Amino acid sequence: MKTDFKFSNLLGTVYRKGNLLFTPDGNSLLSPVGNQVSVFDLVHNTSYTLPFAHRTNIDHLALSPNGKLLLTIDENGRAILTNFLRRIVIHHFSFKGRVSALKFAPSGRFFAVGVGRRLQFWNTPTTPGTDNNGEIEFAPFVLHRDLAGHFDVVQHLEWSSDSRFLITASKDLTARIWSLDPEEGFEPTTLAGHRQGVKAAYFSADQESIYTISSDGAVFRWEYVTKKDPETMEDIADARWRIVKKDFFMQNDAKVNCAAFHAPTNLLVVGFSNGLFGLYDMPEFNQIHQLSVSQSNIDCVTINKSGEWLAFGSSKHGQLLVWEWQSESYILKQQGHLDSMNTLTYSPDGQRVVTAADDGKIKVWDVKSGFCIVTFTEHTSAVTACEFSKKGNVLFTASLDGSVRAWDLVRYRNFRTFTAPTRLSFSSLAVDPSGEVVCAGSPDSFDIHVWSVQTGQLLDQLAGHEGPVSALSFAADGNHLVSGSWDHTVRIWSIFGRTQTSEPLQLQADVLDVAFRPDGKQVAASSLDGQLTFWSVNDAVQIGGVDGRRDVSGGRKTSDRQTAANAAGTKSFRCIKYSADGSCILAAGNSKYICLYDVATGSMVKKYTVSVNTSLEGTQEILNSRNMTEAGPRELIDEAGEASDVEDRIDRSLPGAKRGDPGSRKVRPEVRVTGVDFSPAGRSFCAASTEGLLIYSLDTDVVFDPYDLDISITPSTILETLEAAKKAAATGQTDDDNTFLKAFIMAFRLNEKKLIRAVHESIPPSDIPHVVRAVPTVYLPRLLRFVANAAEETPHLEFNLLWIESLFSAHGRYFKENAGTFAPELRAVQRVIDEIHNSLKRLTDKNTYDLNFLLAKPVLAGKKQPSLILAALNGDAEATNGEDETMEEAAEEADGEWMGLE
Repeated sequence: MKTDFKFSNLLGTVYRKGNLLFTPDGNSLLSPVGNQVSVFDLVHNTSYTLPFAHRTNIDHLALSPNGKLLLTIDENGRAILTNFLRRIVIHHFSFKGRVSALKFAPSGRFFAVGVGRRLQFWNTPTTPGTDNNGEIEFAPFVLHRDLAGHFDVVQHLEWSSDSRFLITASKDLTARIWSLDPEEGFEPTTLAGHRQGVKAAYFSADQESIYTISSDGAVFRWEYVTKKDPETMEDIADARWRIVKKDFFMQNDAKVNCAAFHAPTNLLVVGFSNGLFGLYDMPEFNQIHQLSVSQSNIDCVTINKSGEWLAFGSSKHGQLLVWEWQSESYILKQQGHLDSMNTLTYSPDGQRVVTAADDGKIKVWDVKSGFCIVTFTEHTSAVTACEFSKKGNVLFTASLDGSVRAWDLVRYRNFRTFTAPTRLSFSSLAVDPSGEVVCAGSPDSFDIHVWSVQTGQLLDQLAGHEGPVSALSFAADGNHLVSGSWDHTVRIWSIFGRTQTSEPLQLQADVLDVAFRPDGKQVAASSLDGQLTFWSVNDAVQIGGVDGRRDVSGGRKTSDRQTAANAAGTKSFRCIKYSADGSCILAAGNSKYICLYDVATGSMVKKYTVSVNTSLEGTQEILNSRNMTEAGPRELIDEAGEASDVEDRIDRSLPGAKRGDPGSRKVRPEVRVTGVDFSPAGRSFCAASTEGLLIYSLDTDVVFDPYDLDISITPSTILETLEAAKKAAATGQTDDDNTFLKAFIMAFRLNEKKLIRAVHESIPPSDIPHVVRAVPTVYLPRLLRFVANAAEETPHLEFNLLWIESLFSAHGRYFKENAGTFAPELRAVQRVIDEIHNSLKRLTDKNTYDLNFLLAKPVLAGKKQPSLILAALNGDAEATNGEDETMEEAAEEADGEWMGLE
């Protein structure tokens, strides 16, 4: 089994904090999710997570105007510069202070940073290239200017369209205009007049006006005018920036949290603390829309380049919305769980992952797109377990509200609810592979409840455990059920046998989880003392064990006085899962590590780190002594009382809360893994953690196109490459560099249909499997579409069918895993194959009628005539040539009598 799993995507969480960002083409949205960045493709409905991670949560994102360089800055002012297109980290840098504002200049040559009350201009790092001497040159971060003038934190900054000037908005109730370089006759200007901190400031499209917005809902329009006498209309003061109009949003007690302005269309979008947002047409201040998009405050809003799509982020509920204001429709509407996830499971086809959380919601995530496709909210309390039926069209969930529910994933509805005779809360669940029986265990009862899925009736209560049942699992053949309990035993039940006896297996500590090997011959159990124990089902004998205490323990909390190795709470595996082939087992618990063990040898194959985000508790191995004070750890000291705003001084955190919503109930959530599961194909596994739903996969590399389109790819070079391939094939030489493939890919890059067809038809049938196997995956959709069209338009049926067969033989698994993406191409191939099948069927039917007609035609009577005609139809010339005379003689003897063939 391959174990080189790498992090590939982050699901389950779409937004945490920070600013949202549209790409220059407006088709993708960048969202900070903790210490990573997720990218949502709004056109193709897919998402992916960039492969780098900060040490703390990300505060600010900025993308260069050409869309190549991405700058991300975390809470500590540490920045990572990334090549966004290739997803490669270029440079790390620290601004030595918390950054409050960040933006690239429209020219792309500079970017501005607000560090506290200071404003800094930096040269944009040049992308790696070659200078005149042929040497690689790269300048990471060079400070251009460092300015001071504000008396409080800079909250927002905006460049002018010519990149010469910049306006900043600060908490000190003012906005200031700066120049990038010293300009003759220009002095930095202060715009004062607001009664509360200025949230945002913007230039108009012609740069003749400036709009400033304060948190109390005031909008001021400034123009560079002279002061005139109202009676004589003569100038009585020099020209300067003056307020020419004041407008107010009038939202009662709601504050302005965020704003965005689209200068080309004069569209102003404002998000309020009560979940409302408003659209206004400037400078007349006409209200276009006012809608509620969230139950909590809106933390961030942004507009794409065309001004059609608005993106909103709400950190409290983890919501991310993209709204098209002209058609009043959602482009994207995603929300993570409000509380920590408890469990997860893969669908049998590997296309979906289901997560269940303490908020009582069940979410179904599409693995390929990364989006939540449906949310079930019928449970009224925390959902503790979920499992699919074998076919994958029914999902079963157990909850602390005392119910086990069955969900139809075709019609997306709850069609069956199972309850116990007395009110119990269920914490574990198992489903018979046939889908006829569902079992559940409860922390309130020592019995295992068994229901019929068809009737919904309680069939039996399996008694035997002397403590709460913590885990259940069915064997793949459905003959055995294994249960783990806090009474230090694992029991194997034969619930379909005549006598429902159980075989108790004794352990040394409370059982946390159990799992059946896919072949049903082995059971694994995880206990509170950190041991993994393996038992044979047939003879109930222990056949192996793993001591995982040293492997899983790691990470210190802020308040810990002992090292991570001595922390007792992290030394056990809460969840375990066998791999698809049963050779390895995946285990995780309340720590930052996921361990993969080889079952046969009991050795650890690999250890995966869930998160390096120090904003979470339990990710650091060594604590920094500088953060320790006489009053205790600095992170635990409440410093909210020193905040300037009343809202920031209110402490809404719950004392002692260790899990839940990181937005309001706690300051530092603990890192933990509550569920793991392998995909049915074994190519990936997922983990439910504090960070979200993590997907680890073997296929994580960015698809690389080895034949870049440049000036050397022309029709003549393609034909030359094709001729070289033909000569090599004719002379029997080995094609080491696979020139047929090279010519084929070059033709695809040039995208000339005639050239592609010429190369396609020149490839010998014997080389088709080799060429198809080496085709990069980025070309598979186009190749499928081309072969389908060629089979429809050209007469080479067998040749094109060989291509189709080779494509599905070499890349069938990839097509299955990406069925949603390849749907149009697969439908085209299916249509062509059906047409070929139907045309061949019509041809054979016609030939059958012709043969029947010939066989039924009356001929001269003779003993050997039927066999002769059949031999002639079968092409047996020797048999017919020697019998010509016999047929003539038979004709003479028959005296003109005719008879039909039997």
